[in-house]
Amino acid sequence: MIRNDSVKPRRPRMSRADRERQMLDVAEEVFAERGYGAVSMEEIAELVGLSKPMLYEYFGSKEGLLLGVIRRARGELREVTERAVEAGGTPEEMLRRGYIAYFRFNEAHRRAWLVLLQEPVLLQSAAEEIEGIRRQQSEMMVGLLAVHLPDRPRRALEAYAESIIGACERMALWRARNPEVTPEESAAHLMDLTWTGLATLNSPVADES
Repeated sequence: MIRNDSVKPRRPRMSRADRERQMLDVAEEVFAERGYGAVSMEEIAELVGLSKPMLYEYFGSKEGLLLGVIRRARGELREVTERAVEAGGTPEEMLRRGYIAYFRFNEAHRRAWLVLLQEPVLLQSAAEEIEGIRRQQSEMMVGLLAVHLPDRPRRALEAYAESIIGACERMALWRARNPEVTPEESAAHLMDLTWTGLATLNSPVADES
């Protein structure tokens, strides 16, 4: 039998999940570096090492690829914040750990996170996905606050949660301008602001009756 040494061994095939993860990794990096509007699907496909039709097969469009990046971020953020909150022994520690996890996630995806906060001005669908992340975090916050403030009405808890989520986003943008600020310092600032008020709500002085 003649052996043909010129034939290169085939590379192992990548699973669909791994291939999709690779596409999202590249898209997140490129969108963060250049902005959604400045990047073409052809460029992303070339960076991934695939054909453009294959990229369309997975995500349908460039908009679909951006939505994929946002949805993945949403799932990962929920996972890390839930895990951090569950590790806290008291409501105060749960809130602190949740803040730190949020800002650590933000730091790990710093450039992409800024893009995700800014791109919705271009796409309504992206704005809806970003709002989905906010609602997800708000619901988690309502659940956390309900542990500390079991007698407060749902409407009040929702108002507190929305205010905290807004403060977290602004803090994330502030950190982008001040990269020396650590996730722990950011969490400490927010705890100074939010926990002081939340703690008083659980005292007889704050009774609204």
